[in-house]
Amino acid sequence: MEPAALEKFSSPGKGGGLRCRRRLRPGELLYRAEPFAYVVTKEQLGGVCDCCLRRNEHLHRCSQCKVAKYCGKSCQLRGRDLLQTVRKRCKMKKTARTQNIIDIFLHKEAWQDHKQECKCLKSIEPNFPPDSVRLAGRIVFKLLRQSACLSEKLYSFSDLQSNTEQLSEEMKEGLRHLAQTLQLYLKAEIRDASQLPPAIDFFQIFTKVTCNCFTISNGEMQDVGVGLYPSMSLLNHSCDPNCVIVFEGYQLLLRSIREIQIGEELTISYIESLMPTSERQKHLMRQYCFECDCLLCQNQDKDAEKLAGEEHAWKEVKDAVNRVRYPKTKEEWEQVLARCQNLLSSNAGRLPDTNIYQLKMLDCAMDACINLGSWEKALNYGSRTLGPYRLYYPGFHPLRAVQLMRVGKLQYSQDMFPQALETLKQAYNIMKVTHGADHSLMQALMELKEQCEAVMRVQ
Repeated sequence: MEPAALEKFSSPGKGGGLRCRRRLRPGELLYRAEPFAYVVTKEQLGGVCDCCLRRNEHLHRCSQCKVAKYCGKSCQLRGRDLLQTVRKRCKMKKTARTQNIIDIFLHKEAWQDHKQECKCLKSIEPNFPPDSVRLAGRIVFKLLRQSACLSEKLYSFSDLQSNTEQLSEEMKEGLRHLAQTLQLYLKAEIRDASQLPPAIDFFQIFTKVTCNCFTISNGEMQDVGVGLYPSMSLLNHSCDPNCVIVFEGYQLLLRSIREIQIGEELTISYIESLMPTSERQKHLMRQYCFECDCLLCQNQDKDAEKLAGEEHAWKEVKDAVNRVRYPKTKEEWEQVLARCQNLLSSNAGRLPDTNIYQLKMLDCAMDACINLGSWEKALNYGSRTLGPYRLYYPGFHPLRAVQLMRVGKLQYSQDMFPQALETLKQAYNIMKVTHGADHSLMQALMELKEQCEAVMRVQ
């Protein structure tokens, strides 16, 4: 979208906001944002590239800290090599060079970030900082370098709100502890924090990170990182938003998912909507210091369906789901699957699949089966999720599109080609709005859909 079509404004009762100056259709790309700072989550370290956030089975480990891993030289270029590359690419035609140069400078920024944090990581080994501390460290390095950031076009880091006055004492105490941890973590690079400029206050950085950072997910909506995109912090929340955010690597894409009228505010959901109203409100108040007054919250829409079934049964399932922690080995996945199967079997007839904790358990069992290569069982669990997903994610929602694509893949693997094609078409109709035709996941979906059509033509 051209910059003049998107504007910030004073949103009544919410402070700043974003609105559009022209009518929008579903599926329009409204904004493309680069990160001010970002890190790979601790759970994904070693599985995705620290620079581009792409999954790669052959990552190269940083020889110094032994923590950061990269796809290769293209994601770990030194400043000198980057400058030489920029000089060469600047001689190219304008239409071909713009994104290349942006990528080059982002890679340079990523290297500068890691060059400084590398010493910090080495200095505290074998300990490892929380994601928020590592992100805050990169923010400090960025502020000290006074680097320009494309993501500050509408709203800068200094503009970010912190809600300090509204935070509970418990929350403030937690942030003070994180600030102390950050000071210890950065000691290898910043020996005397008292000599830093007044604008670099560790506690204030954490108050801003807490209510302004974004969880970065891959195309399949799996969390891989956490980052700060200042201009996108202007977006206000609704449990029933008119826009969604998806990521392509570290790049944030804001897309409309319904018709939006001139002057209408653009909204996204800050939280996972698959929670009862009371849980959503509690989460929003704790982290963002406000209560949502959207129609879904006023009507407590679908709360009865979300907690349907016997209460003691879903509470047991809820506890089990909350205990699952990113299995990495075959043995861990087998343990997860055994626990899921046991609970799903014992709760048959006591919990409908529309119960949100039963649904999460089905998702967990499906993931375990996929990781163990049990495609038929995975399909059985995945098929049971499609009805609840349609209920809780109506219209255009990226999570439903991804779930349909996953089930379509499983149907394809079981030679269920007509069913797979129908499922993939449903995924396509949603994903062209939520992800857009150029997204890498959309390209993979179209390729799978074409393969399914080709098989059916020769049968």
